Amino acid sequence: MTKIFVLALSFVCGCAGAQGGAKSDTGGYAECQSGLIEDFEDGDHQLLQRDGRGGFWYLEADEEGTTIEPDGEFEPSDGGALGSNKAGHIAGKTAAGNNVWAGMAVNLANPKGLYDASKYSAISFYARRGKGGTSQILVRVPDKNSDPEGGVCKDCWNDFAAQIELTEQYRKYVLPFAELRQEPGWGEEHAEIDSQHLFGLKWQLKAPGKSYDIWIDDVRFVGCK
Repeated sequence: MTKIFVLALSFVCGCAGAQGGAKSDTGGYAECQSGLIEDFEDGDHQLLQRDGRGGFWYLEADEEGTTIEPDGEFEPSDGGALGSNKAGHIAGKTAAGNNVWAGMAVNLANPKGLYDASKYSAISFYARRGKGGTSQILVRVPDKNSDPEGGVCKDCWNDFAAQIELTEQYRKYVLPFAELRQEPGWGEEHAEIDSQHLFGLKWQLKAPGKSYDIWIDDVRFVGCK
């Protein structure tokens, strides 16, 4: 598979929670109160119900032998960013093969459906890897044109995405919609992501034979228009 070539913008931040309309270390993108998608502090697998959002977190892995923890339903783990209590966390190892994957994901609506995020310009979150875990993961944003439930694509699943590099310390990553790209050479290609019609967000590993230990926290939309 061809590697996604987008370089995700990343910023290290030691700031506290954002206030509506205030500028913080988000690469110049303003934060607003409606933008927080999940901070995991409530300890459940439903995202925060704000601005019409109401989906659930879930785990995904191939059936070729890839392992994933937690075993069963998604559950936040102890050890969040900036000294917070909880974070999203998965760990395991991908199987050998050409089409293997593992990840954690969230739908932005319940039941699964399209969500209008066009009032925002980017996604931000904190992330790190555990010791011994692979450093490169994909952040994928399925939209109406790439997810088969959008009713548009015939050759689906080539989401707009970014590849990011994780360290063992939490770092803040800011992914502008305008800089997300599809993988070249397969699927149906589109000029840009349709931020008015998003299905969800995915943090995913798609490399064979890799140990992974991925943590994410404080996921939000930023750049209010």
